[in-house]
Amino acid sequence: MSSATEKPAPLARLGLGRVLPAAATPESDWLLWQLMDSAFPTGGFAHSAGLEAAWQHAEVRDSEQLLSFIEASLHQLGHAALPLVTTAHAEPERLAELDQLCDAFTSNHVANRASRLQGRAFLTAAQKIFAIVPAESPCRHFAPVFGASLGQLHVSRETTGRLFFFSHLRGMLAAAVRLNIAGPMEAQILQRRMAPLAERLLAECLPLTTDDLAQTSPLLDIWQGAQDRLYSRLFQS
Repeated sequence: MSSATEKPAPLARLGLGRVLPAAATPESDWLLWQLMDSAFPTGGFAHSAGLEAAWQHAEVRDSEQLLSFIEASLHQLGHAALPLVTTAHAEPERLAELDQLCDAFTSNHVANRASRLQGRAFLTAAQKIFAIVPAESPCRHFAPVFGASLGQLHVSRETTGRLFFFSHLRGMLAAAVRLNIAGPMEAQILQRRMAPLAERLLAECLPLTTDDLAQTSPLLDIWQGAQDRLYSRLFQS
């Protein structure tokens, strides 16, 4: 038991000086759980990453087709978004430049809009909750904002990438449940089944830089671009 004269343990500083309690270090489990909690207000569950349009066009009808769709989407995430996350994490002062690059690279208007909405929602939540202040960015796309924000929270590069993959996978499976492609229990089984692939893709794509940005699944881009032309829809993208 500490004496009354002992000084309190040093606190971990975040952003402009707001601090977390000493027991909650910047990369503690508590911080990571909070960031990935479904209650964290990022608006991610309003998007299906093209799954709704693929479902309405009868391209995804069962769990096996869903797995194929998710696998393609994870490959694309690793090549088309992760390099922006990791570069912003390492060089947050380049956020505006990376944000503009993301805007130019994301030519699909539906995907571009979704990226801006998620990025702004995530940044607003991070600023209010953790008092972080990333560099100015004109569009506030999700990938570079996510990387720069977690860099300020002292979350490691690898863990940041893993959280980025996890949130994407969880969002697609949540969309699959709402579209009745899979039930809640089945979706959890599929998430467990896809975890090794996500981890392998993370390891393969972490070394990539913004010079390696590539769209690996053009059909996903086409389906997502058709979202606004659906007669009725549950999701924004």
